[in-house]
Amino acid sequence: MIFYPEGQNEALQRKFDSLEDVKTAMMNGTVIESKVLLCDSEHNLHVDLGIIRGMIPREEGAIGIDDGSTRDIALISKVNKPVCFTVLGFQRDDFGNISAILSRKAVQLGCKKNFIDNLNVGDIINARVTHLEKFGAFIDIGAGINALIPIDMLSVSRINHPRERLYEGEDIKVVLRKREPEKLTFSLKELLGTWRENAALFEPGETVTGTVRSIEPYGVFVELMPNLAGLAEPCDYLFEGQQVAVYIKSVLPDKMKIKLVIVEAFDESKMAEELTYFVHSEHIDRFDYSTPNAPKEISTVFDEEIQKIS
Repeated sequence: MIFYPEGQNEALQRKFDSLEDVKTAMMNGTVIESKVLLCDSEHNLHVDLGIIRGMIPREEGAIGIDDGSTRDIALISKVNKPVCFTVLGFQRDDFGNISAILSRKAVQLGCKKNFIDNLNVGDIINARVTHLEKFGAFIDIGAGINALIPIDMLSVSRINHPRERLYEGEDIKVVLRKREPEKLTFSLKELLGTWRENAALFEPGETVTGTVRSIEPYGVFVELMPNLAGLAEPCDYLFEGQQVAVYIKSVLPDKMKIKLVIVEAFDESKMAEELTYFVHSEHIDRFDYSTPNAPKEISTVFDEEIQKIS
């Protein structure tokens, strides 16, 4: 079975017309997805199955809730968001109303055993951005199981906050960078192209839009692509994140440098845009960002044994 980040596979989102269909889903272990209507005072999650309501008991809400390794905020934050689950059984209240008892934890355990535990360093998977922090982006890598992309792995071009590169709810591709016993670390920048691949999109003499990323005494670094920045002469009136029009003066592959001239500055800042991927396979062994004759080598080797040694 293929496991998706929650909300990414519309085929799982359904409501039932009869109680028999819900019972069939229970017997088949069918994975279902629905938006959370409310999280009650005991942190049980309630969803609408169509013919009946369903409840995910707190302990069935996520892996780690029962032993305290996952905080209850992971449940509270799911209100009005899609979650996946299977049907465990049914219960009848004092008024004779039937509701379904559901488990999100069961789907997560299946995802972990049959998908996540089998991932190798260098594997590329689909993910969904769940929330952004100063230090990185949290992503759903399947069935609501979260992992982290550290901020320095979002792109070669440096940013001050992940919101400058991503937005919550965005579907992205990521590569497994490091595996630890209880933690997986993912990266994005190796999928966004080498210096040469990005620079090939630009030619000297063009005027294009860029984003100011760093202002130094010796010049202004302007991002042209997430993995490509050029240097313009010092300018006093700019701010980081600002949009500018730049004239491309020269492109120097051997030095990995692009020389720019700032033509005009705009008032607005630039937030995340749609990403351009240069890798379309399901696995990579190595990423060589720098050009062959560049003075500095920038590479990533996706090898667990080498990572353990280093």
